[in-house]
Amino acid sequence: MPAADNIRQQMRKGLLEFCLLLLLERKHEAYAQEIVQELKDADMIVVEGSLYPALMRLKNNGCLEYKWVESKQGPPRKYYSITETGKDLLKEHQAAWNEMRNAVEKLSTCTTNH
Repeated sequence: MPAADNIRQQMRKGLLEFCLLLLLERKHEAYAQEIVQELKDADMIVVEGSLYPALMRLKNNGCLEYKWVESKQGPPRKYYSITETGKDLLKEHQAAWNEMRNAVEKLSTCTTNH
């Protein structure tokens, strides 16, 4: 795997929970295939092998909840939604993201000015 691909993959992995919280706050609820499609549409390509553990970690930490909904197109679907605890964690993620983005931008500006 080329270094650039590995770097992108590691960054995506680090941002997955943040992106899941963002997505579920915006959509209010979604099932796994919808989540995968939204992430792919945003170029946050993710495989189900990393999605489900992240969803379960967030659920086990009280940040997400789910309900089963009957489907006309197959088996019932598990719809995930964000909880108040999840919204609080999302605020923490957003603050950390803003700090990190600002730090990287400062370093980038310093580097290009010298």
